[in-house]
Amino acid sequence: MHILIVDDDQDNRTILTTRLQRRGFKISTAKTGIEGLMLALQLKPDLILMDMSMPELHGWGATAQLKASPQTRAIPVIAITAYNLAGDRQRCLAVGCDAYVEKPIDFAYLLSTIQLVADRHKLAFEIKLGG
Repeated sequence: MHILIVDDDQDNRTILTTRLQRRGFKISTAKTGIEGLMLALQLKPDLILMDMSMPELHGWGATAQLKASPQTRAIPVIAITAYNLAGDRQRCLAVGCDAYVEKPIDFAYLLSTIQLVADRHKLAFEIKLGG
């Protein structure tokens, strides 16, 4: 499974990339919402992990654009965010996110969320244990 990580924080991208690659995922990264949109069109990843708070184009706007485009609307998006106030989850789902994971990320919960979204979208993959 190919996952595109869109996050402006280098440490977040590095940690997620390392941990997900250890489990057999192919990873691409983008550091802005605009770069994420371009890579989604170009690479057609199986799933996108989208930070919601980024400069230039935040995750809500990027997700709304992905879901509005016929070329990318079928790509599942999981919101990765520090926003955890009342209504933030609903706001993420309203723009088209398929799931919501709060920061700091509980990696086991992220993996189970990826599995749930993959099952919902009939994406095939196998999580490698360990790492």
